[in-house]
Amino acid sequence: MNLPISLTLLRIFFVPIVVVLLLTKGGSMDLWAGGVFLLAAVTDLLDGYLARKRGQITTLGILLDPIADKLLTSAAFVSLVELHLVPAWMVVIIVGREFAVSGLRTIASAEGYVMEASELGKTKMVLQVVAITVIIMEGHRFQALRPLGEILLWMVVLFAVASAAQYFWKFWKSLDERVKRRASRRLRVIEADEKAPEEKDVAAH
Repeated sequence: MNLPISLTLLRIFFVPIVVVLLLTKGGSMDLWAGGVFLLAAVTDLLDGYLARKRGQITTLGILLDPIADKLLTSAAFVSLVELHLVPAWMVVIIVGREFAVSGLRTIASAEGYVMEASELGKTKMVLQVVAITVIIMEGHRFQALRPLGEILLWMVVLFAVASAAQYFWKFWKSLDERVKRRASRRLRVIEADEKAPEEKDVAAH
């Protein structure tokens, strides 16, 4: 197990800690929750950077990294719904998008096609981290941040929908191209089989 994958697994380990801190009232738990969440989010930047720098980009890492991201942000959003800081319908869209894209990645992997994170997906992830952090901070201490949190949340929803559409379009396009290549190969085989008897007849004469 290389260092980038270890950092990805560490991010998954942080998920229940963030949830417990968010749902525990009193003291400075919200500050601790925001700090642990940001620390977990930083590992997302580090694992990708180290994987590229060390040449340790693996299929496992490509598949595991987005799963860790989805677990972290989805758990945080669901906890914020429980705290009545985020509308449930927005979280349904955001989390539903995560499950849909994860399912698509699984299907794509079964077809031998690895879907890497798109620029829209990366932007959505950054917006999610910022939005969650701001909303955690606005919850009990810095309510002046509420308008900013709402704007960021709307941006997350928009980028979630747009990036999901992009992933599905890329997959459909890749699948369509693969079907066309297979059909082309079969056509060439059929044409070759048809030519073979004609060549034999010419040789016989």
